[in-house]
This record gives sequence, C-alpha cells and structure tokens, in this order.
Amino acid sequence: MIFVRAIIILALGLSLSACASARKNSADADAISQAANSDIVITNPDADLSISNVTIRVPDTLVVSEENRYYPSGDIVWREDPPGDRRAQVKAIFEDGIGRGVATLDGPSTYDLDIEVLRFHALTQKARYSVGGVHSITFKVTLLDPQTGQAVGEPRIVQADLPGYGGDDAIAADAQGFTQKFRITNHLANVIVVELSVPGGYSNARLGVLQTINNT
Repeated sequence: MIFVRAIIILALGLSLSACASARKNSADADAISQAANSDIVITNPDADLSISNVTIRVPDTLVVSEENRYYPSGDIVWREDPPGDRRAQVKAIFEDGIGRGVATLDGPSTYDLDIEVLRFHALTQKARYSVGGVHSITFKVTLLDPQTGQAVGEPRIVQADLPGYGGDDAIAADAQGFTQKFRITNHLANVIVVELSVPGGYSNARLGVLQTINNT
C-alpha cells in the first residue's frame, strides 16, 4: 500500500493540487463553508453553550515523523517550527486555535472541553514547495460536566482536513503572513465553533484525490 501510494503521488505530483469544497448543512452552509477557509475567522453562529476550561492532549503514542518526503509515515508531521518537541508544538497550536474558537461561545450552559489529538499531518518541506497537499487533522472532542468531570454525551471524532498550499502559492501565502501555522490555527478555531454550535457538528471538507491518499 505504501508503494502504491508513493507511485500515485509521484505520478500526480507535477499536476495536482488540492481544492476545497466543504460539505454544507442547509441553514448553516455559510459557517461550514467559511470554516474550510482558514484565511478568515468566522462569525460565531448562535451557540447554546460556553466553555470554561479546555484540556488538550497529544498522546505519547502518536508517532512523529521527520522524513522529508511527499507523504511520510507517522501521526505527527510538522516542520514550520524549529526542530524540537513536535508534540508540544502541536499542542500549542491546538491550545491557541481551540482557545480562540471557544472564547466566542457565550451560551447559557457551561462545560469543560477535552481535546485528544489523533492525527496532525501537515506538509513536509518537499510537498510544501512543490505540489502542496492536504493538512490532515483529526481529534476527539468530549464535553465534560465542570462539577463532576464526567463526560456529557458521547465523544465525537472530528476530521478537519485543510488544503495545503504548494509551490508559488505557498511562497505567496507566506509573504502575506498566511503561514501553515496561521492557517491551521484559524482553521481549528473555526472548526470547533461549528462543531459545538451547528446541529450535527462539523463536516469535513472534500479535498479530492490527495485527501483520499492521506486517509488511506
């Protein structure tokens, strides 16, 4: 499977880049569509809850890859920060993005929020400055009763993939300050707002063949 994936990537590498078209839910179509565009921050839809505390967990069991390939193996692929503790770097991105998002929620029912990162697969240098790709992000969301610490309802798995710029688009985005970290942080803020505000939660964007390869 890894060999087949590599052949597909090489064959498509010179011609393909991901494009986003978010799956929309009727009345909340605008919010979900905007959540797939991380260059903006959405206006909070009407929310019936607020969040008092957020816990972000990046398990030690997640495998970190430093391979500079189009599609390296591993659960965590992150290169925009200097070499170091990648789990800590990913946790900081989630703390910033999720924190921004839940700060906009002002509904009457208050909960704590537990986030467990399951996958954070951004672009390598090789992909970033050639074909681009997909930032493949998955996390588990659990609402908690702030008094008892017990889960309220079932945890939800959120897939929050995001188009990753490549080549000249990546260079132009960086020049405008739309770095991978900027875009992913905004994206996480938007996604958590939609997940906690919209009936049915967040719907992952459909990003074509590169997304399919990522999630195989």
